[in-house]
Amino acid sequence: MLNSIVLGLGSNLGDSARIILDAVKALEEVLNELRCASLYETEPLYVTDQGRFINTVVTGYFSGSPQDLLVKINSIESHFGRDRSREKRWGERFLDIDILLFGDLVIKSTELEIPHPRLKERRFALEPLLELQPDTLEPGTDLSYQLVCKALPDQGCRKLL
Repeated sequence: MLNSIVLGLGSNLGDSARIILDAVKALEEVLNELRCASLYETEPLYVTDQGRFINTVVTGYFSGSPQDLLVKINSIESHFGRDRSREKRWGERFLDIDILLFGDLVIKSTELEIPHPRLKERRFALEPLLELQPDTLEPGTDLSYQLVCKALPDQGCRKLL
């Protein structure tokens, strides 16, 4: 069975735009019918003494479990230089890939939370998500992500051409 997937990608080390675009190419091997939103440049949200991020969202279909997908995206992150043992939480990174949504699943475990637990506070994830899927609702609550995004402050997020 194919599940509808939404992944968020971010980078603020190295050639971030190139890293994001190359990671999207790598994800074409993982997701069927992959679609990619525009790139967005954003201010760091939680740890502000670092460079701006480049972010995007991809959607597609995946036939495995959420845990299978997590293994694949962790491998792609490692390929692009991510070393979780050396980074600080919400700090600088070459590549971060988050599972934002996995079909209509709601999961809360120690290794994985879906929908992503901070999606509703992140304009840098919501804006590209809504670009691809403007009518997306939060699984389990049917809350409109469009309404959530409109209620958020600016957060220094701007679409790149």
